Amino acid sequence: MITSIDLFSSSLPFAFLDVVEKAWVRALGMVPIGAAVACFALWLFIQLGRAVCPKVTAVAMTSVRESTSQPLFYIILAIGVFALLIYPFLSYNTFGDDIKMLKAEGLTFIKILGIFLAVWTASVSISEEIEGRTALTLLSKPISRRSLLIGKFFGVIIPVIILFIVLGSLFLCTVSYKLAYDARETSQTPPDVVACQQELDGITPGLVLVFMESVILAAISVAVSTRLPMIPNLIICISIYALGHLIPLIVQSSSGRMEIVQFIAWLLSSILPVLENFTLETKIATGRALPHLYLVWSGLYCLAYSGMALLVGLLLFEDRDVA
Repeated sequence: MITSIDLFSSSLPFAFLDVVEKAWVRALGMVPIGAAVACFALWLFIQLGRAVCPKVTAVAMTSVRESTSQPLFYIILAIGVFALLIYPFLSYNTFGDDIKMLKAEGLTFIKILGIFLAVWTASVSISEEIEGRTALTLLSKPISRRSLLIGKFFGVIIPVIILFIVLGSLFLCTVSYKLAYDARETSQTPPDVVACQQELDGITPGLVLVFMESVILAAISVAVSTRLPMIPNLIICISIYALGHLIPLIVQSSSGRMEIVQFIAWLLSSILPVLENFTLETKIATGRALPHLYLVWSGLYCLAYSGMALLVGLLLFEDRDVA
């Protein structure tokens, strides 16, 4: 006698093969490969750090273990996974352009989670250790303040990288599925593999850009954490985030006004990071190609500003009393 369970078991392989054969699934072939390459590159970077700068790497890995053992890390990760899973099923009432809203909101959401994780990790890893005199124990060993701060910075960045690998891979999957979901809901022709791959190729540079923005704010947070606790650090980073996105508008609106207004606009644009250069969600969402040279210059700007922020942090940390 054949039961319903037997029928379900016998039909399961065919249902699985039917899902695998769908275009949006076949377009995801490079996603696990890309995630594996990113994980291998991270592992290789850590091994290289242990060989070249063992003290800095030891401090970094200690900070990584501390931050990833905290419940908040997994809460942030769970919030990101849950939100990205329900995004494809939300209706944005855009008359067929829901995929654009999904891409823009997904990139912004991942960026905000990465920035919050970076600020929180920097405050816990640096500010609380200084206030709790834990940093004194580390500095009593043959570890300089420079090595300690740089190690803490990489200890902040590595959990952010892990977050971006997980959420970025899931985000690519949801975007590919959204194309098929919208086509089914509107009774249109399902997208082919090429169409899904084109969407994924356009999103990947956006993930790189929002990660660069998170790195800059992480460096700023590390520098601020040498002097201030979590709440002031969070307020300062939020203010810099808002002003960094408004700088082009401030400079443009100050043109033709009083000299003092122009000077303030010039000063803000010289000191604060121009984060608007990393915010291309709208351009990416509309499918416009992003030149590779733009990513190169953005990466150089990210490295330069992060290095400058860490240099300021070293100057602030040099004469900080940790005893």
